[in-house]
Amino acid sequence: MTDFAAARANMVESQIRPNKVTDPALIRALAALPREQFVPVGRRPLAYIDEDLPIGGGRYLMEPMVLARLIQTAAPDPDGIALVVGCGTGYAAAVLARLCETVIGVESDSALAARAAATLTDLGIDNALVVEGPAGAGYPKQAPYDTILFDGAIPEFPDTLAAQCAEGGRMVGVLTGTVAGVEAGVGRATVGIAYGGIVSKRPVFDAGVPPLPEFAETRVFRF
Repeated sequence: MTDFAAARANMVESQIRPNKVTDPALIRALAALPREQFVPVGRRPLAYIDEDLPIGGGRYLMEPMVLARLIQTAAPDPDGIALVVGCGTGYAAAVLARLCETVIGVESDSALAARAAATLTDLGIDNALVVEGPAGAGYPKQAPYDTILFDGAIPEFPDTLAAQCAEGGRMVGVLTGTVAGVEAGVGRATVGIAYGGIVSKRPVFDAGVPPLPEFAETRVFRF
């Protein structure tokens, strides 16, 4: 039988702390949350490995180190509100729920949304809400958001979601982008800060994570 508590402690000490994650509140959140509860039963023994894990529907739970560095880069406001775009089974939302006052997770896959909501309820996390709907539309009803996290790779920060970011708020995600119509060879974890309706972007570190399918670029033929 897997000792999940030991595996979680090992994740923090061998994956999180050595990779420039220093925020004490974030480390406490990662050390406390049972990540295995957000993974399909058959894959739970793998819950704490340093890889992206399939969670069904062509979706993945992001590698712990990448998620941790993205959240640290976002520097969530303890009194603020966060949006998780494509929240999957809800792990990133659960982490942010320990760092923010309110978290909204939007998920287009009905099965994943139901699992996320059930798991958050089971864990007694009552300041995170999962909304089923198009991830690309965000959740304008609760906007503006101090933090917007994309739980998977995307080509670019969408304007529709940038419009839901508070003044001075931060958007974080792994951007793949394109060069002359060709996908970049590596994703770049990027922070975008919203001021005056413009999002100023800065790459932070290289990271390869599976894409959020809803945001996949449409491929067109070019001569």
